[in-house]
Amino acid sequence: MWRERRPPPPLLLIVAGAALLVIGAALASAPPEAALKVGFYHETCPIAEDVVLAEMRLILMEDATVAPALLRMHYHDCFVQLARLTHAWRPWKGCDGSIMLRSRKKGKAERDAVPNRSMRGYDAVERIKARVETVCPLTVSCADIIAMAARDAVYLSHGPWYDVETGRRDGNVTVAEYVENDLPPPDSNIVDVKTFFSVKSLNSKDIAVLFGCHSIGTSHCGAIQKRLYNFTGNMDQDPSLDPAYAAELRKLCPPPRPGGDDDGAGGEGKVKVPLDPGSNYTFDLSYYRHVLATGGLFQSDGSLLHDPVTKGYVEKVAKAASPDEYYADFAAAMVKMGRTDVLVGDLGEIRPTCGIFVD
Repeated sequence: MWRERRPPPPLLLIVAGAALLVIGAALASAPPEAALKVGFYHETCPIAEDVVLAEMRLILMEDATVAPALLRMHYHDCFVQLARLTHAWRPWKGCDGSIMLRSRKKGKAERDAVPNRSMRGYDAVERIKARVETVCPLTVSCADIIAMAARDAVYLSHGPWYDVETGRRDGNVTVAEYVENDLPPPDSNIVDVKTFFSVKSLNSKDIAVLFGCHSIGTSHCGAIQKRLYNFTGNMDQDPSLDPAYAAELRKLCPPPRPGGDDDGAGGEGKVKVPLDPGSNYTFDLSYYRHVLATGGLFQSDGSLLHDPVTKGYVEKVAKAASPDEYYADFAAAMVKMGRTDVLVGDLGEIRPTCGIFVD
């Protein structure tokens, strides 16, 4: 049964002209689903996943709040794409560890973009990478470590264990503006959410499944102040938000001060609220019950109820007697997301540390 969770046994720079055609040919000849596979490191580093899981246990024993942070990091890493060379073709990166890259130029790197300013977990990834390097130098990519750490974060939060496909290589390009272009903000409606996800070949069911990541973690008040206090620009509240839940949120999240810094990075907006009240560090089905009953924390959570496919899925999971079907769906959706525009084969690199400076 799916509920029986167990770990595995122990043990660019952009160039022009002809070079782009070479990259395109390489990507076309080696589709991610063919290059990625479960057990990619079986021969070169058979204990890689055991090392990551062991280090994750220690990290979460020290700070359980890192679990949702690493799950969020994997999502943000996969969703941001670079190299908008034409309207039709956007090669070069999805899940490639570029979220870890740093820049000496203010505001240039992905981690500097507004949606990532509250991102945590960079030190945890570096810690895991350093541990892996001691046993298998220059073998396991940062992108794969992020994917494995996200899976372990779910598992160690009482969620399912699932097999992670590995074989990704690391990118060395990072552009902050693409973060804001490619990640749906928390105040997205369902049309916007479906548009963002469809670019990554993720469908309506995938949306409903992956939003279950909000089963663990917290958010800054800044992300919901508009929903609470100025939904349409008339100092009003989102009418789809349950009044009793809204009243609770208002106690925790005061209205933004005129001219204050309430974007989630500072000021009153820095106060945190749980994504799934009463169960915000346990990966379970209560998120879906919470969305169905209250409209959820974010407007994008509530938007799941405004589409027949996503609403139907929310209702089904919220009423489920067992988590088994959802856990199976979650595993499939995470594997699918993890294939997004990866670098494989001879593309990208394997570096000794993840957070290198690119300039």
